Amino acid sequence: MMAKRKMSLNRLSELTNITLSNLSIFKQGKIKAVRLSTLDAICKALDCQPGDIFEYQPSNT
Repeated sequence: MMAKRKMSLNRLSELTNITLSNLSIFKQGKIKAVRLSTLDAICKALDCQPGDIFEYQPSNT
């Protein structure tokens, strides 16, 4: 979505007040959990739905 919106990680950080390190972890898909307020801020900044930035991947356990 960031590429579609031509938005840098720095700009997304500015718009959402989320640190670059936290957004980087999110972007790399290494998050374990996400607060709804964080998801809300990202979706507002990118003008998208949660399904546009998440993909379900079953665990290997």
